[in-house]
Amino acid sequence: MDLLIAETLEPEVITWLETRHSLRYAPQLAQDPRGFRQGLYDVRGLIVPAALAVDANLLQHAPRLRAVGRVSAGAENIDLEACTEAGVEVVRCLTASAPAEAEFMLQALLSLLRRFPVVGPGGQLAGRELSACTVGLVGMAPAARSMAQMLAGFETRLVGYDPALHTSDSVWERWRVEPLGLRELLQEADAVCVQLPYFSRYRGLLGERFLPFCRPDQVIVSISHSALFDENWLADALATDRIAAVWLDSVEPGLLDPGRPLHGIETLQVSPRVASTTRESHLRSAWAVAKRIDELLRPDLQAQAG
Repeated sequence: MDLLIAETLEPEVITWLETRHSLRYAPQLAQDPRGFRQGLYDVRGLIVPAALAVDANLLQHAPRLRAVGRVSAGAENIDLEACTEAGVEVVRCLTASAPAEAEFMLQALLSLLRRFPVVGPGGQLAGRELSACTVGLVGMAPAARSMAQMLAGFETRLVGYDPALHTSDSVWERWRVEPLGLRELLQEADAVCVQLPYFSRYRGLLGERFLPFCRPDQVIVSISHSALFDENWLADALATDRIAAVWLDSVEPGLLDPGRPLHGIETLQVSPRVASTTRESHLRSAWAVAKRIDELLRPDLQAQAG
C-alpha cells in the first residue's frame, strides 16, 4: 500500500490522491494507536494527526516508510531525529496557517487595546488605536510577514527581533520592519506579537532578563509555545501593571492551575490554540502536504514500473 491517511482531510484532496496511489483512508485510527501500528508494515507514506506519535518505536513497524505528512504545522509527537535516521522525510507546510495566525493576532491586539484602557492626558481612562502604536514582532516566522502586510494599512511603526536573523538580513527591509534587540523592542513597543518558533534553549526567554523593561501599558499577544515566558516574571509584570494585558493562544497543561503564579490573573486571556485553526488554512496545508507526499512516492512507483 502506498499511503495510509489517519488524518481527516477534505474530500477533494482524498479524491486526488486516490487517482495516483493505492491508499487507505482511516481517520478513526487516531483513536486506535494499536490498530494504527498494525497497519504499517507495507506503508510507504503516512499522513497523521498530532494525536498519533511518530517515534523510533513506531518506525520499527514501518520498514518501507519514506514520508510522514502532518497537516498541522507543529512537529509535536514527531521524533524528527528518529525519522532522519530512518530515511523518512517529515512533510509539513509552514506557511499555510500564516494568514490565519496574522488575522488572529490582529484581532487580539485590537481587542486588548480597547478592553484594557489606559489613563489619558486628562486623567480619564481610554482605549487606544492600533494606528498610534509601535508594534513589535518577536520572531520573523511566516505569520510575521502576513502581520506586517496587514499592519501596513494601519501605518503603524513596526520593529522586530529574531535571534536567527542578522540585522543586515534583507528580510527586514523587504517586510518593512526595523530590527532591534529584544530588550529595545520591549522598551519601545506599545503592542507585541510573539510568533517565535519554540526550542528548548528559548525556555523562559521572556522572563527576568527582559520583562522588567517592557514599555508601560504594553499588550502582548502570543501564538508561540507558552514556555517562552517565565511564568513567575510574567505574573509579576501583569500584577504590577507593567504589562496591561497578555493573550496566550496556547498554554502548557497545568499552567493556570491553583497555586501557580498565573492562576486567576484577570488581565491574562487564554484561547485553546485557535490561531491557525481555520477551514482555509487546513485546506491550504492539506494540498501542500498531499502534493509533496505524491512527489516523494512517485519515484518509487516509476522504479517499480520499470
